Amino acid sequence: MEYPSLTTKQQDFFNFLVEYAREYDQWPSHQELMDAFGFKSPRSVTQLYEALIKKHYLVKAEWGEYDFHPVQKFNLLEDEDSEEYGIPIVGLITAGGMQEAVEEDLGRVTLKSILPNYRKMKAVVVSGQSMKEAGINNGDIVLLAQTDIFDGDIGAVRYRGETSLKRIYSTPTGMKLKPANEDFEPIMIEPGEFEEVNIIGKYVGHINEKGLHKV
Repeated sequence: MEYPSLTTKQQDFFNFLVEYAREYDQWPSHQELMDAFGFKSPRSVTQLYEALIKKHYLVKAEWGEYDFHPVQKFNLLEDEDSEEYGIPIVGLITAGGMQEAVEEDLGRVTLKSILPNYRKMKAVVVSGQSMKEAGINNGDIVLLAQTDIFDGDIGAVRYRGETSLKRIYSTPTGMKLKPANEDFEPIMIEPGEFEEVNIIGKYVGHINEKGLHKV
């Protein structure tokens, strides 16, 4: 997925947030940002935050705090060989009876460990609510893999120059693209139209403000 390009000032601001968060594990204050960029008013900081939210680089949590957009979080972990970045694994915890905590450095959770084949994936942003009963909502970022699709799998399909995310079924009379919302009708495709169908990818998960949801 391609995001809207940032202006030079927006990119510098975003880079500052990334490096600050990595070094201090928290967000800089408005005053620190004003000092770093020579702003005279906190409104300048707020405007840059708003621009990065609009371009899907940041999100604003319910409690008013800023955070990186889930996709940007994964982008920041993209160097799978990095020992510096990622989510630290700090020890073992029992899922049975109580036992003494075992704290040790067991490495880090990286993008590659979460999505081993992520370099062979692509992403699209959902527009509409036809798949809401499958847990996929408007604005979610869907992950697509280049792999075989079986009957009943969710996939992204291009048909007659238009695209759609649906469950794909083979039928005695052709192909059915079925939504996961009773308010929408299925799309029926006859065998003579198969040459107009292109499977873009198989749905393997999606990302929203709550994080990553894998199949």
